[in-house]
Amino acid sequence: MTERVHRVPRLWSNLELSKFAPLFSGAVVNVSAWRDEDKNGNTYRDYFSNASEYFLTNFDADKRGFQGSNGEIFLDLEEPLPKELQSRFDVVFNHTTLEHIYDFRTAFRNLCCMTKDIVIIVVPFLQQMHADYGDYWRFTPQALHRMFEDEGLDVAYLSFNNDFRSSVYVFCIATKNPGRWRSHFSFNPSYVDPVFSHLPEPFAGSNAIHANWKTALRGWLTGLKDKRAK
Repeated sequence: MTERVHRVPRLWSNLELSKFAPLFSGAVVNVSAWRDEDKNGNTYRDYFSNASEYFLTNFDADKRGFQGSNGEIFLDLEEPLPKELQSRFDVVFNHTTLEHIYDFRTAFRNLCCMTKDIVIIVVPFLQQMHADYGDYWRFTPQALHRMFEDEGLDVAYLSFNNDFRSSVYVFCIATKNPGRWRSHFSFNPSYVDPVFSHLPEPFAGSNAIHANWKTALRGWLTGLKDKRAK
């Protein structure tokens, strides 16, 4: 069984995806998908119930690609994007890949160039090094927001998990056509963790900092005491 530190954020991000994936139709691609597994017994294809087409990309066939899947495309995100993949898809989905790519700027730009509209991405913010073949980066919610802005996309939705003894992931949906999605999303991302809003720095990852955990517990106990006094 996968350790809690890895399992909890994965299950959380799966739940986040399940809330929104049925909104999207057209051609969907899971980039760097490996076997398209959600680590909970399903495939990510199952989430996109209204997709008319579904594709996977993986790394070069003689390296880490998974061969034999229907709709599988071999793609190196650090290389110039092939013309046939530019604006090819309606939705580009990518889960915990960017931290393993040294030239993440090129990789991120390619993800954005592949879509006509939507990019859904999950990245680690706080997580131990977990691969010796390449584990280079971590991304704050604010960094991800800025990265999308640099590529001309609007962030429609942004969230992060809050679980003790767990890695922290950031889940983000961005679009090239914000007017189309105003009725579905607030377009008002926040970096504040509401559980820790009483702290001087109440932002994503507060649960992972031991000193803040103690402060948060004291604040919670004080708040509980005040409520009982009323």
